[in-house]
Amino acid sequence: MNIDNAKSQMRKGMLEYCILLLLRRQSSYAADIIQQLKDARLIVVEGTLYPLLTRLKNDGLLSYDWQESTMGPPRKYYVLTESGEEFLTELDKAWNELAHTVSVLTTTDNDTNPNT
Repeated sequence: MNIDNAKSQMRKGMLEYCILLLLRRQSSYAADIIQQLKDARLIVVEGTLYPLLTRLKNDGLLSYDWQESTMGPPRKYYVLTESGEEFLTELDKAWNELAHTVSVLTTTDNDTNPNT
């Protein structure tokens, strides 16, 4: 198995959740979302982000509004909808369950494996 491919798949699986987490904090435009993800060491390109934002909007999890910019044309700011908040709450629960499982398995492995 290729480790880079496995890591890529893990990042793809988390991308939607991470975007929703960012938008829970504040509405943002695409370039700002990309920068925040880069700051968190999750590299995403526009060609990946825009289709995902469109899908999340079409699913009713996001909406957007246009805001004037002092640095160019108006920007499309994305915001969570009420459905998006509810969906994110469920993702939070799923993440906590997964994190707990990984923690238990990692701890159990370290406790029972004499080579670690």
